[in-house]
Amino acid sequence: MLIGVPKEIKVHEYRVGLTPESARELIARGHRVLVEKDAGAGIGAGDADYGAAGASIVSTPEEIFAAAELIVKVKEPLAGERARLRPGQALFTYLHLAPDADQVRDLVESGAIAIAYETVSSPTGELPLLAPMSEIAGRMAIQVAAHYLERPSGGRGVLISGATGLSPARIVVLGAGVVGSNAARIAAGMGADVAALSRSAGPLQRLQAELGPRLRAFLSTPEDIDREVRQADAVIGSAMVPGGLAPKLLSRAMLATMKKGAVLVDVSIDQGGCFETSRPTTHADPVYAVDGVLHYCVANMPGAVPRTSTYALNRATLPFVLELAQRGVLDALRQNAGLRDGLNICRGKVTRKEVAEALGYSLTEAQAALAA
Repeated sequence: MLIGVPKEIKVHEYRVGLTPESARELIARGHRVLVEKDAGAGIGAGDADYGAAGASIVSTPEEIFAAAELIVKVKEPLAGERARLRPGQALFTYLHLAPDADQVRDLVESGAIAIAYETVSSPTGELPLLAPMSEIAGRMAIQVAAHYLERPSGGRGVLISGATGLSPARIVVLGAGVVGSNAARIAAGMGADVAALSRSAGPLQRLQAELGPRLRAFLSTPEDIDREVRQADAVIGSAMVPGGLAPKLLSRAMLATMKKGAVLVDVSIDQGGCFETSRPTTHADPVYAVDGVLHYCVANMPGAVPRTSTYALNRATLPFVLELAQRGVLDALRQNAGLRDGLNICRGKVTRKEVAEALGYSLTEAQAALAA
């Protein structure tokens, strides 16, 4: 199979779909890999590294999209990239379609086969391709909160750990999945007063058992959230519905009761955000204030640590890329139910229930779309 790796063009996105090591493994199995010039520069991988792995370097994204049977990326294709997709071509990347009507429309019209990392599942129902970036984003969320709580950054002027004789910052984490649990661990490790709220008892119990008295854990209700955010110095939003819109957990009315200079970090922003006042931002312009509360809503947080993120992502994605290449895209999707869960759009049809419901499309079952 001919696999294409274009350079990412989202603002301050430095990750790359395949590392040279991943390219080498695909080539060793008899596949061809095309890599756009400088695609790996953000992780310190030069064109010579890809060339040494056996990949071919091309100068433009047009060459990648025109030739490749399978496009492997990191972030969702932007409008210019979507215009280059062609019927039957496969795209394997993070998509986050539910809040993005324009992207869904363009992917449907392209006739491409769009497989989303974030909805590929394991036999146990986990999300193995979302997990590594969720881990990194959860850990970064506390770094971000610490930075923006500093007065020169617009925050309250509070140190996460506090100081001798002084209380630490109060950190509230909404959600106890991969993002939330990692955020809670880092916050607790820095000495914060940490509260975690989740609708699911199991993850909370596991996190409580791990962190003990360093964590206050609550089964989430609107009353609990309202009480905790009033006292919070920073709130980390990590609630999600796989493939669907994130639930709105913090209303504008709740926001008005928060401390001025408090910080919200909405890690769920790529699925629409879990704060009512959230809107996507970029690494170039990451924060804005509403009612005196700073909002950090960068939709590609792990892109700021691209080397760590790319290698973590490739460890998870490479087995699936190999399967798509070895079996062929359609056969791989038919035979692997977990990979098929990643199929969001197939040759003009929306195949992910949460996307169809969010944007008013008719749903076509994945098996039926593949059989058509």
